[in-house]
Amino acid sequence: MKRIIVRAVLVLVAAFLAWLFLWPVPIEPRAWKPPPAPKLEGPYAPNDALAKVEWLGRGQLRGPEATAVDAAGRVYTGAADGRILRFDPAGGGFEAVASTGGRPLGLAFGSDGTLYVCDAVKGLLALAPGAKEPRTLAAGHGGVPFRLADDVDVGPDGTVYFSDASSRFGVGQTREDVMEHGGAGRLLAWRPATGTTELLLSGLQFANGVAVAGDGASVLVTETGAYRITRYWLDGPKKGTSELFIDNLPGLPDNVTFSRSRGIFWVALFSPRVKALDALAPYPFLRQVVLRLPMWLQPQPARHAFVLGLDQQGRVAFNLQHDSPGAFAPVTSAREHGGWLWLGSLSREALGRVRAP
Repeated sequence: MKRIIVRAVLVLVAAFLAWLFLWPVPIEPRAWKPPPAPKLEGPYAPNDALAKVEWLGRGQLRGPEATAVDAAGRVYTGAADGRILRFDPAGGGFEAVASTGGRPLGLAFGSDGTLYVCDAVKGLLALAPGAKEPRTLAAGHGGVPFRLADDVDVGPDGTVYFSDASSRFGVGQTREDVMEHGGAGRLLAWRPATGTTELLLSGLQFANGVAVAGDGASVLVTETGAYRITRYWLDGPKKGTSELFIDNLPGLPDNVTFSRSRGIFWVALFSPRVKALDALAPYPFLRQVVLRLPMWLQPQPARHAFVLGLDQQGRVAFNLQHDSPGAFAPVTSAREHGGWLWLGSLSREALGRVRAP
């Protein structure tokens, strides 16, 4: 009997090890070495600036990842169930204005009142003023479908700039793309005059937030998987080239917006850097092993609200945080309007609002 039990245990252990080391996973990790994470001190020192966030619309929406503001000062956001909702600060209530049938993420208004939407499932969409259903502008480029259209902004000439976070992984697979570190993200432009898309940058590490600079001469794109923000030049002597705007951020950058009233970029950090994720970066095989583990054993982000304000040279001008189990986190976008910072979150059940510093 004892031998039977020992054999059974050995078989179970062998089966477990075979699963842990050999079971197929969807990622093909690339080795890389991230720079040492900056300490949360100095310009990144912890504080409670986001401790007084108002949670708007609890019970009415979930996952308002990003926001856009129309000419009347009303705030629009997209929910996890596909709805696009409008919040009127004067009346204090939400109303559904349309549904994409997918997962709306980034939003931006054009000068004619058209609302452009990056839908993770459907691609780049446009909702005309008064329309109830958006139309599809682009679902792929160069024969490669958009797997995760993420964020969008509109230039002074009406060109729509947007990101495809990953051409390999779709909605709900952010973790897989970041763990793979394969550079499957793209920055693109949609030209309204021709109705065509143009590839501006490829090889990006989870291309996330997009923001056109105030002078229209450049556009920023955040690379969540590389802890950096890249600037692509649209005009001037560097036109058509790219460069680092800021590198080695203390967290995972998400959406970015430009505040015209203040002349800075607001960058939402999904969370501070995850030490285990950085430690695994040079070891592709171990990253595959980790992805096979139950979710609760994998590296997890902290419940830490984090927003930075960067000037137009990439220097830290504002540092807003709240590290608490009850924090409005993860913050995935921050947009300044009407004396407030409007905070989006990919998973929280409300839209956040806090007085701008």
